[in-house]
Amino acid sequence: MHNVWKRSYSAIFSSDGGGQDPLQQNFTETLPTEMSVRIFSELDVRSLCRASLTCKHWNDIIEGSDQLWRSHCLTVLAICRREVDGDRLDGCSWKVTLVRNYRKGCVKRRWLKGRYSNIRSADDIPPNSMCPLDVETWGEILEAELDR
Repeated sequence: MHNVWKRSYSAIFSSDGGGQDPLQQNFTETLPTEMSVRIFSELDVRSLCRASLTCKHWNDIIEGSDQLWRSHCLTVLAICRREVDGDRLDGCSWKVTLVRNYRKGCVKRRWLKGRYSNIRSADDIPPNSMCPLDVETWGEILEAELDR
């Protein structure tokens, strides 16, 4: 009985004749690209970047899909509207726009939420909590601080 199952199992999963163990196959090589993109779209930005380093095929799919980067970029858009709109008008891809504005969006969001409201001097500012921000952004942060 075990041999029958093994033959049926290998007949179902190795129909391509490649002889590769079905448990070792890369899902992106067996699924249509659209399905792989749909699976990758469930990942957060950090996981998406890590997945793109997994193998060349995954990298090609992830790097080649503006759709994957667009959804993440739109979350940054809520925080850095001027920057995102400017990059898109300049013809930057969604990925480039996201990379250029993601950290800035995180920093701005933390400042607006009041995470650094109790800082008394520049020495108290935690590492990685600063990046270049425009005058309008600092104005928003100042208004939020004054409202607290």
